[in-house]
Amino acid sequence: MRPPIVLLVLLLLAVAVLTVVGLGDVHSERVPPAVLNSEQQIAADTALSVRTTIDVEASTVRRTAEAYTATGTPTPASTLKALTAANKADLGGALLDAHTGKLLASGGESVSLAGVDAAQLTSGRGGIPPRLVTSNGARRLLYFARVTLPAQAVDANQDQNQVPTERQWLLVVSEALPALTTFGDGRTAQVLDASGKALVTTSRGVASPAVADSALPGTASRAASASGRDSDASGSLTGSATGVRPTVAGWAQVASTTGPGDTDGLGLVVLTSRAVPATTAAADYSSFALEAAGALAGIALLLGLVLNLLVQRPLLRLYLSAGRLARGATEDGPAETAELSRPVPVHGFGELARIGRALESLRRQLLGESGPQEFPAPRGPGYRALAAFVLLLVAGWAVPMIFVLNRADTATSVPAPVIANQQARAELAANRVRQSLDQSYADLSDVATSLPGKNRAAQTDDLRHALTKHKQYRSLYLLDRSGAITLRVGDTPLRTLVHVPDGGGVTTVNTSGRIPAIAAYAQVRAVKGKTGAAGVVLFGEIDVKTLNSTLARPHLGSVWVTDADCRVLAASLGYRAFQALPDAGLTRLARAAQSAPGTAGTATSTVLSSSSGPSVDAAAPLAQNGPTARLGWRVVTAEPAAALQLPAVQAQQRTMLAGILGLAFGAACLGWLHVVVFRPLRSVAALIEKLAGGDRRTVLHPVNHDEVGSVTRSLELIRQALAERGRADRSAQPADLFQSWPENTLQR
Repeated sequence: MRPPIVLLVLLLLAVAVLTVVGLGDVHSERVPPAVLNSEQQIAADTALSVRTTIDVEASTVRRTAEAYTATGTPTPASTLKALTAANKADLGGALLDAHTGKLLASGGESVSLAGVDAAQLTSGRGGIPPRLVTSNGARRLLYFARVTLPAQAVDANQDQNQVPTERQWLLVVSEALPALTTFGDGRTAQVLDASGKALVTTSRGVASPAVADSALPGTASRAASASGRDSDASGSLTGSATGVRPTVAGWAQVASTTGPGDTDGLGLVVLTSRAVPATTAAADYSSFALEAAGALAGIALLLGLVLNLLVQRPLLRLYLSAGRLARGATEDGPAETAELSRPVPVHGFGELARIGRALESLRRQLLGESGPQEFPAPRGPGYRALAAFVLLLVAGWAVPMIFVLNRADTATSVPAPVIANQQARAELAANRVRQSLDQSYADLSDVATSLPGKNRAAQTDDLRHALTKHKQYRSLYLLDRSGAITLRVGDTPLRTLVHVPDGGGVTTVNTSGRIPAIAAYAQVRAVKGKTGAAGVVLFGEIDVKTLNSTLARPHLGSVWVTDADCRVLAASLGYRAFQALPDAGLTRLARAAQSAPGTAGTATSTVLSSSSGPSVDAAAPLAQNGPTARLGWRVVTAEPAAALQLPAVQAQQRTMLAGILGLAFGAACLGWLHVVVFRPLRSVAALIEKLAGGDRRTVLHPVNHDEVGSVTRSLELIRQALAERGRADRSAQPADLFQSWPENTLQR
């Protein structure tokens, strides 16, 4: 009996302490943590974009070198020209002998080859990672690739009597660092080297002078170095301020997220910074926390006192009285008279009062003062009513905490910088999707240029090779002018739209079904006099999982890619193909981001309320140029306000948590008390009233080993004593009758 009562009081007091500690720790800061966190994520998203660009460029250089086919007797100069002519990003190139490191040819600006060991670089397997070097006072990225010439490709200077052998050269390409795409007015983005020197700087709109904080790059570089060079760590900083606008900054390393990658070892760090308005409204929840905790502590102590006076003490007295009557019923002589002479006090109400009155009746029956006594049906409140009252008292404190108090007004509690940062992250997400689709189109265009003039078997081999190399495609196929598939490799196409488009780009090839079919397409140039496969357009259906994987980012919330009709094509979470956005407000936001396909569009953001709660939402057009510009697609994001580290939201969450804990603990302890005390008392009250009413046959079995069980055992002893006396009285009745007959009757 004591454990649930004591535990109820202790748990409610613990909730009161947690309320003081949790809510007392919530206070407004000059820069809310949500602003710092979102700036950190913007830096991480920007670093991901830089990492993707470097990885793509490194793979492009390698793929170009692998696809190079020597014709005739190639020279190093002609080979270098063929390998670098198509890439406009190349600033300079060099071709080295893989064994000796001798410079064979160079072109464009001078390539810094200091520290480049060709033999060591080409000795291993896999791709050679890029390097960051200084050339003519500028920082450049060097990309490397192995160029293998077949044994038949010999130049004019080679000894004709010498047996041709396969040769390997090392291609070195010098390029500038990737240009940064910055989103969010007033934001500055920089790429730093390991020493904290800014290599690339770009701004969006007019950046505040405070953003150019000279201490931020060094601080970010040191923080990145402390986290390890080959990790994708990120963080946030607070810089100097101009007036009431402090500078917030985020940094992130440009390193591979998993395993060794092309950007490991470069030591590049992305730093983004922006001046934001400081929070001026103070928020202090200490007084509310003390008031709420004091009220709960008072309720806890009151409940402990009530349960002690109305349950614990009366039950203990009843336990002692039942034990005393059991001893009196089983003993003889003066001890019996002493134990049974004292009346049984009736304490409490409900079941305990019923048991006390029945015990008093049993005491008089044991003394022979009265016979069995019938008890009326119970009336009035019992201990279940007490349990309901206690629960209502706890709920009276908990329910307002859960549903009423400290409700965050998200329309005013979400700072404007957080909404703006969500919009910037939506634009970054759209940029990632655009990069992925543009790269898919570029890869498909390269495949399309290799197909003209080849027979069907050669084209099939090329398509299979491309499907193996480019994992984003699920199916590659050629269409003739009627739209029929003439050649296919990979999975069965999902297309339901039969059309032969002009030019090249990205499009959808179905409008319904379980999986959206997004495809890149490119024209296959016709060759005069060649009879290859009758295909004019090459389609590559993109696995939608490739797009889905680019959308999920930490603390960005749910992300959707929609078509011009706001139907979902890809998402960061489970979705149904071509379904509408989950909320009408999101649909309106998406339509506001781009009015018609082919228009530039404008990113937008706001705070919306829905059935699942308020959220910070943003929408951005997918692209303003390139193969995806005319699609009219959008990227829509929704981050729940509950996930933001805002004082008002934190206060609401912790207030609700305190209410939930208080209600849960109160219900659990009262449930425990009902199971071990209140419900057994009802059973014992019914049994003892039957016993006092003359039922000597029903055996009383103790169920629990506690106070109620002890009372039941005592009642069983009393029942046995009363039953034995009843049998003794019945056996004595014939003898008494015999003694009362007249003597002459006995003689006759």
